[in-house]
Amino acid sequence: MTETALRERLIVGLDVPTLKAAEQAVSELGDTVSFYKIGYQLAFAGGLGFASELVSSGKKVFLDMKLLDIDNTVAKGVENIVRMGVSMLTLHAYPKAMRAAVEAARGSDLCLLGVTVLTSMDQQDLADAGYEHDPDTLVLIRSEQALQAGMGGIVCAATEAAAVRKIVGPELAIVTPGIRPAGADLGDQKRVMTPADALRSGASHLVVGRPIVGAPDRKAIAEAILAEMSNA
Repeated sequence: MTETALRERLIVGLDVPTLKAAEQAVSELGDTVSFYKIGYQLAFAGGLGFASELVSSGKKVFLDMKLLDIDNTVAKGVENIVRMGVSMLTLHAYPKAMRAAVEAARGSDLCLLGVTVLTSMDQQDLADAGYEHDPDTLVLIRSEQALQAGMGGIVCAATEAAAVRKIVGPELAIVTPGIRPAGADLGDQKRVMTPADALRSGASHLVVGRPIVGAPDRKAIAEAILAEMSNA
């Protein structure tokens, strides 16, 4: 794998409160990182405009919006997101929403990702929300539904990547948050894995947020994670 291809497998989550903080992180990481995730926190602080700036500067952007609404609303949102030029977009892996999004993105390069079960949730959390399935079972059900809907990939915990890969085959992206280098604080994540183990399990892209963005030397941590990925 080329160095460029390897870098495009590491997605740094810009989970910061302000545009200034995001700009500082991107500046410090420089050419070490080529792919960034923008979620709710930054999106509601001007991050959507910043996403377009990153794309214009040659970076790739994963827009983590976890869309879920009536079909027409999802479709119209996806149509506008396609125009932004971002590379990836998440929506909750509900069959109707996924089918609407796939149709709206048809003909574009946007990779639609179905979010199966959030990595902060365990079996008790699902039970509290009214789901009868355990996390592993629900992830597999939703992965099959995403494949049937024509989605570009899946978001799941790295601990589930191997089982999901068996369902979706070699072509679909498997994007895994909850990546923590050995010894890192788990934060609010409950289903985690190291970068090397995640790749060995079948993940195609790794999302790393706080371990990089919250580090005193962000670039050094990003380079260390890339080295671990390369060895895997």
